[in-house]
Amino acid sequence: MKTFINTERFKLFLWIGLAYLSLWLFIDLVNYTGPLLAEVFNNIWRFVYLVAVNYSFFEFTLPFVNRKRKYFLYNILLFLLAFWLQLMLCSFGMYAWRHFGIQLHIYTILLTFSSLLQTISSQAAVGIPSVFFFGVLRHIYDYRKLKEATQKLRIEKQEAELNYLKSQTNPHFLFNTLNNIYSLARDKSDLAPESILRLSQILRFMLYETGGAYIAVEQELKIINDYIALEKLRYDDSLHINFNHDIEDMKQALPPLLLIPLVENAFKHGVSETRNHPFVDIHLSVNNRQLVFSVKNSIETSSGELNVKENIGLSNLRRQLELLYTDFNLSVQQGESVFTSTLKINLASHV
Repeated sequence: MKTFINTERFKLFLWIGLAYLSLWLFIDLVNYTGPLLAEVFNNIWRFVYLVAVNYSFFEFTLPFVNRKRKYFLYNILLFLLAFWLQLMLCSFGMYAWRHFGIQLHIYTILLTFSSLLQTISSQAAVGIPSVFFFGVLRHIYDYRKLKEATQKLRIEKQEAELNYLKSQTNPHFLFNTLNNIYSLARDKSDLAPESILRLSQILRFMLYETGGAYIAVEQELKIINDYIALEKLRYDDSLHINFNHDIEDMKQALPPLLLIPLVENAFKHGVSETRNHPFVDIHLSVNNRQLVFSVKNSIETSSGELNVKENIGLSNLRRQLELLYTDFNLSVQQGESVFTSTLKINLASHV
């Protein structure tokens, strides 16, 4: 059942009211010599009124004033009227509330004034500052909540985009591998069964090992080695592959399948299109949380312009890096017969 009062917001005003109550209790106890219990009850009586008045003003009156209207001048006039009424409630209203408390024998007269105006002024000195006190603390609270909500939304958006990129990369990787197996099957190669076995190992890894945010470097090395072994089945001894690594800690955490797009790119867009002396040279080093991954591969010699056009794998990798790290560099360089991609990551800069 939906209630008229927002419980969470009312609790906020209660906490702000308690802070204001504590402030005035301290002021009264320092300046006055009246009975302690009477001072406490007087301030609690005022606390009840000020919480209700300020909650109504900020949670109901101001939202009504801020509604979109045909003429903005109406909003200005309504605000001035609402603010004036709030000041009246925090002065004359406070006086009426004080008088009501006296009639109920809850509020104790500790000070006497020579005129009605002085009595109202003494109540206004407590009531009017409360408008600004409640307003400022409410604004600070709402600003912090908005900032937290914005931050949460930004993180959720990044996670959604990252998952989308991964969902693109994994099928892209699998489709290319299936194409390789198709080529072997079409040629009725005896290597087709072995390639299917290796693909099943890769699929098992992708299904059961890459669900988390991180995997160990040694697991990433394994998937790279399995992929290279699968690719080698398509080529004869003319293909030269060199894969070496220098890793300080094999348990160092990495996002899963982060490096495989560069290896895949070397085979799909390099070696597969090279007629003479195809090669792939891969080096990975991870030391002092600095990762350097370099992949060189042969490409068909071209006499035209050496423009590098990033495919979906490289584009997705670059965007994933932007979402995952603040300190990284992904560079690609195309020569006449060699294509080089280099990835450098400060693993400590993970967002």
